[in-house]
This record gives sequence, structure tokens and C-alpha cells, in this order.
Amino acid sequence: MSGVVVLNTDNTALHTVSVQHAIRMLVREVAIVEEAHADRMIGPYPWPVVLRLVRYVKTAFRYARTPAWSKRGVLRRDRHSCGYCGGPAQTVDHLLPQSRGGRNTWLNTVAACSRCNHRKANRTPEEAGMVLRTRPRVPTWKQIQAAAAPGARILRS
Repeated sequence: MSGVVVLNTDNTALHTVSVQHAIRMLVREVAIVEEAHADRMIGPYPWPVVLRLVRYVKTAFRYARTPAWSKRGVLRRDRHSCGYCGGPAQTVDHLLPQSRGGRNTWLNTVAACSRCNHRKANRTPEEAGMVLRTRPRVPTWKQIQAAAAPGARILRS
């Protein structure tokens, strides 16, 4: 089984959860069963396939023009590739270091491998003599989702 679909009160699909999570939602009475396997039960509850929430969950954040900044988002945007050497990236580097006033923004951060991140240290790339392979950009929701898909190709803008 791949999971249980969770619907908002207006019947729009929100996400999927595990069966265990779905049962916890039923026990807490935050959702009701919309569709279940006819012959399967988990204790007093039918084996859920689709749940509907009891209260409406506002999803306006999904319709924002750009996604909010996050480390995971930066790694996805840069396809887990170091912005300096092109190797596998495990961390996020600030172009203007945080200790010097750099902020967590899409345009101030790039994915970086640990070696390049340590080499750059508390300096700007110019001060460290390091060249960026690509310029940081603000991604769209579509680009973030496409980059998260397995086998997705690198998006250039």
C-alpha cells in the first residue's frame, strides 16, 4: 500500500499519509473515513483508503509566487551539486556569510560540499578566490517540485 489520501473539507487532495498516521488521525477525531477497504479492519476502524478532514486547512501558502527559503529547497534547486566544484553537496553556503550580515535568502545561498564550504570559510567567494559555477536564483514552485522528482533533469533559467 502506498498510503492514505487526505482530503480537505472541500474535497481537495492535500497529501498522503501512512496507515498508522491515518489511524491516529481517526483516534484524535480530526478526520473521517471517506473510503475504506470493505473487508479489512484495524481494531474498531475500517482500513482507510481516503480520509477527509473535519476542519478546513488553509492552503494559501501553496499559491505563493515563490516558495519560502529552506536548506532543503536550496539543495533541490541546485540538484545537490556543489556551486563551486560541482561535486555532491551536503550543506548550504552563504555567499555573504551570516556573521557579516548575510541572510537566508535564495540569492545569498548555494549548495556546497563540505570541503568547499570550509575552504571559503568566513569570506565572500571573491575574497576566497572561488568562482561560482551558476548564479543563485529564486526558483518557482514548479522548478522545486521538478527538481525533487527522481530522475529529474537540471533546470536552467
